[in-house]
Amino acid sequence: MAEKIQFELVSPAKLLVSSKVDMVVVPGAEGDFGALALHAPMITTVRPGVIDIHDGGKVSSSVFVAGGFAEVNEERITVLAEEAIPVGELTAEMAEARKKAAKEALDDAKSDRDKAHAGRLMLVAEAMAAAVA
Repeated sequence: MAEKIQFELVSPAKLLVSSKVDMVVVPGAEGDFGALALHAPMITTVRPGVIDIHDGGKVSSSVFVAGGFAEVNEERITVLAEEAIPVGELTAEMAEARKKAAKEALDDAKSDRDKAHAGRLMLVAEAMAAAVA
């Protein structure tokens, strides 16, 4: 039996996942990466997208994250997410509402900072829409 890696997914609201799994695939800033037991240590940012949790030779669950940070070492992967929602709880209506709010924020943005924030909201909304598609 292959070694498992401890996976913890934490959002500001709560600890969503804390379990030993075969592998976790994370949407990293430089592209998706898989973390297994004995992975080389690293810290990276997480872009908006879906984390796939693999156990028993298949994807056992998927969680949408709005971004955050991931720390990986030989025994554990910890993702600190800005927001995390199980994919099964997402709806197309939620994603569309996010897109609408992001577009309004972009239209109303006056400063570069406001435009950057609105652009980030749009990235999250688009990633959420892709997760429910």
